[in-house]
Amino acid sequence: MAQGVELLAPAGTPDALRAAVAAGADAVYVGLGAFNARAANGGFSLDELARGCVLAHSRGARVYVTLNVCLRDRECAAAVELAAAASASGADALIVADIGLCSVLRRELPHVELHLSTQAGAQSAPAVRFAARELGVGRVTCARELSCAELGRLCSEGVPIEAFCHGAICICYSGACSYSALMRGRSANRGDCTQPCRLAYELQDGSGRVLAGGAWRRDASRPGGRPEGDRLLCPRDYLGICHVEELVRAGVAALKIEGRMKGPDYVYNVVRCYRRALDAVLAGAPLGEAELDALEAQLARSFSRGFTDGYLLGGHAATGAGLMSVERAINQGLEVGCVDESGFEGAWVRFDRDVAAGDMLEIRSTPGTDAPADVPKRWPIVPCAADVRAGERVFVRCKRKVEAGSAVHVVRSAGVIEEARTAVESMRVEEERLCEGLAWRDEESGRPHGDGPHSGDVPRSGDVPRHAHARRKSSPTRESSLSMSPDDASGDFCRRELTLDDAAGAAFGDRVIDLGEVCRASDIAAVRRACDAVARWEADAVLCRNIGQVELAIEAAVPWEAAAPLNVWNARAARVLQDLGARRVWLPEELSEPDCRAVRSAAVDDGLAIDLEDASRGSTPLMILEHCVLTAEGSCDHACATCPRRLASERGERVLVELDRKSSGARVRVRVDEQGRTRLYR
Repeated sequence: MAQGVELLAPAGTPDALRAAVAAGADAVYVGLGAFNARAANGGFSLDELARGCVLAHSRGARVYVTLNVCLRDRECAAAVELAAAASASGADALIVADIGLCSVLRRELPHVELHLSTQAGAQSAPAVRFAARELGVGRVTCARELSCAELGRLCSEGVPIEAFCHGAICICYSGACSYSALMRGRSANRGDCTQPCRLAYELQDGSGRVLAGGAWRRDASRPGGRPEGDRLLCPRDYLGICHVEELVRAGVAALKIEGRMKGPDYVYNVVRCYRRALDAVLAGAPLGEAELDALEAQLARSFSRGFTDGYLLGGHAATGAGLMSVERAINQGLEVGCVDESGFEGAWVRFDRDVAAGDMLEIRSTPGTDAPADVPKRWPIVPCAADVRAGERVFVRCKRKVEAGSAVHVVRSAGVIEEARTAVESMRVEEERLCEGLAWRDEESGRPHGDGPHSGDVPRSGDVPRHAHARRKSSPTRESSLSMSPDDASGDFCRRELTLDDAAGAAFGDRVIDLGEVCRASDIAAVRRACDAVARWEADAVLCRNIGQVELAIEAAVPWEAAAPLNVWNARAARVLQDLGARRVWLPEELSEPDCRAVRSAAVDDGLAIDLEDASRGSTPLMILEHCVLTAEGSCDHACATCPRRLASERGERVLVELDRKSSGARVRVRVDEQGRTRLYR
């Protein structure tokens, strides 16, 4: 690892690990069993992990194991056992999200290095301080939404910071998404997300008129000036290739590539591109614009939904329509030419980039402006029959009629796939050589961990029951001019000017200032104002929904409570918060009634004195987006405070309607706050 900046790659399979190592990754992160946030990918067996560690270590690379889901009390012992087995198999660190599991691992396995998952919601410098001091982690993976400037402030805390540089984006803040759980019965916080952000939607007003997506898209009389598409919650993929130098200067310890569900060819291609850019920066000779453009084009030859660097830029780039891939939620590929002339069962294509025989070409044929509104787009995918050089005009066979002027994209690169296959095979041979004759047995426990795939030793994803949300009676709602009620859940309420009487010592009852779900640098001043209000007895406590807010409340020495997305799924997490001074914990709304009873029972058994209350049904946002969904209605002047669309959303006049045939037209309320952040509610 050059000069302490690590290039961290995803490895959902042993072949993906081999591809990452071959391409020059400094570290890889893998899943192991049931407790990784990819239920669709059960992860490595202990045998595969041990062998992967041998290969990675031989190349100077580290291996991290993800245990980054919220845990029930009955699962904590198995998670600790799995962590111990991972360490014995050669893992260099564990990536953890659950604060209860962090506490247990610090006590049971003090020698194991812990990294805080992005699921824990580290969005500010106070969160970083909290994670290092109270959770004992050696590295913090921060939120994707942060700009380069914000990352620099986090790095100044002296705690190693891991920042994303490439890959898919969850449009909701990580760890704060309950959409899949509350609407579809499968929890993202358990790694079982149904990806509602990739579905088609209509945005409607209070009268049911379609403002964007769906029917509006098919309306021939639609006005211009707005993005055309119905994937209104689907962001483009994260692209940091042009910001590597800036990220290194910000002081990040690691650049993280997302993609544990991606294949070896994706991992190989993306890692080698970032390896080249990072090496150039560390050598003091950053790549020029033309070279970076070439790397971006190479990255586009692997899967992406289009690219955005909006989060890294910050400001309006992080909230506006340019962040989104509204037309489609699938691979966009790389534009390589256009149709010059339509022909019989094919078309003449003029290429402006090289393509290879076996590449798959997508012809994006769009009807002309004079075509009827019901004429569909035709985007056939056809193979390229021969190698083609930029500037050549070649006939491409295609049985479907396509229009002249249609863009042509490469959506599958035969060359990338073949290069990756060769590299993986080479690594497999090297791994076999390195592992030949090794004794696969832990000397302390005597348990074998490399003689074969000991699946019985590793809880698999099927061993963890899927979440089944049970409706239950709501607990009483605490309402005041400073607290959030289920019917007025429109934003970060501490941002409003406090209007309570200034009479010192006045008794206001059980009034709590809800600090909101996000705590970035721009939110800290408002959190401190709220803490000051409590200190002046203008309110009884602040409600912390983020570890950064907990740190600020502790610094201010004011009473505080905790609620999701500061998720408490087990008594051990409640113990951490009680020991830090929380007077009450509101259990996540996505916990079923039996789950809540189990947490309370375990808390009693552990001798906890803290109040554990159910969150009021309907008060929890399904999603919290930095992106403003209302930009789908058209161009935006970024005057959020006075925006008529935003004010309409506060009146309940904006609704998203799912168009997926299995959803029966599920409807969610859209509320946008004065910062342009969107919250979705049932």
